[in-house]
Amino acid sequence: MMQIFKMAFRDLGRNRRRSFFSALAVAIGLGLLMLMSSVIQGEMGSAIESAIKLQSGHIQIRAVSYDENKSSLKWEDLIENPDQIAEQVATLEQVKAATPRLFASGFLSTGDESTGVQIYGIDPQSVANDPYRDGMVNGNFLTAEDREGLLIGKPAAEKLHLQTGDKVSLSVNTSNGDVQEQIFTIRGIYTTDTYGFDSNTVLLPLTKAQTLTQTEKHASTIFVLLKDTSFTDQVVNAINAPNLDVLNWRDLNVLFVEFETMAQSYIFFFYLIILAITVSVIINTLIMSVYERTREIGILSAIGMRSGRIMGLFLAESILLAIGGVLMGLVVGVVSVRLFNINGFYIGNMGLSGMLVSDTIRAVLTVENTVRVATMTFIATILSGLYPAVMASRLEPVEALRAEK
Repeated sequence: MMQIFKMAFRDLGRNRRRSFFSALAVAIGLGLLMLMSSVIQGEMGSAIESAIKLQSGHIQIRAVSYDENKSSLKWEDLIENPDQIAEQVATLEQVKAATPRLFASGFLSTGDESTGVQIYGIDPQSVANDPYRDGMVNGNFLTAEDREGLLIGKPAAEKLHLQTGDKVSLSVNTSNGDVQEQIFTIRGIYTTDTYGFDSNTVLLPLTKAQTLTQTEKHASTIFVLLKDTSFTDQVVNAINAPNLDVLNWRDLNVLFVEFETMAQSYIFFFYLIILAITVSVIINTLIMSVYERTREIGILSAIGMRSGRIMGLFLAESILLAIGGVLMGLVVGVVSVRLFNINGFYIGNMGLSGMLVSDTIRAVLTVENTVRVATMTFIATILSGLYPAVMASRLEPVEALRAEK
């Protein structure tokens, strides 16, 4: 076996330039696969992480009749005395935060300009609101006692030409179907680097949002964050909330789950295209090698080398090309991901409707994805040498010896 590999290494060295560029083709193919896999991983990870932190949480507890698409404020669709339920859930060891939230729809107006907004009534002291607190661009975060202040997202502030300290009119629907309007002062401007959320979400202290919408001591949901996503099913089973729905992040992000499945299907075809191009280069290299060494193959057959060993010789060459290509490809892939992440890929407000996608996509290189694409490339490169190897092993010795030098 070692002799076969020594001969294969020597044969590849006869045309070093061609062998190098063949291995380089494998490396570029693997590098592209690693970059694509990392970008998809980063995009999917970013979307679900944003959705969990900003919108759905790992778990939500709601009234059975609550419809999130309508942001219902009817008392029968809301949770009564949500603080008590939140305190009970927060005692579970796996829970990082459990806090009531109230959702309402409304209009934000200033001068001749207005825009529709989603109103989040939050408990400012909860760590679940750290993404907003940490993303303050200017101004101050809300306090629980504030009755005249709100926070606005950076895109909405830019659209309406607003700054911290400006006065705005906020109109909201109430629990009895009326419209309530009040003048608020912008306490601060925040960003979560997620255009889809920041452009239409206004934050109010929970107690003020309840008073404004006439839903005192009621909340739309109990928003639950866990210390680790893997605890989700365990905590769902541990929550004792009779007559209420307990939904996990998968239930709350159906569009994301469907999109991830579809994206993985499409990315598989891109993988096949890149591998097909890589394989074609290796096949072409080895077939050319067979034609150039036809007479040599005839001599080897004439002196007694069996067709199986001749076949093994060319397979050994494809293995050496695969090893060299994969090693170079790992370097190319890591460098590509690092270069991509210097600035990332800015998509701004091009996010999908119904999904919270970060404004800037960054690649996330994982060991699992790296091993998977490297293994795919290695196997595809070896298999690409199968046809030339069979071709060489079937050459008749007499005809091969008659081949021109």
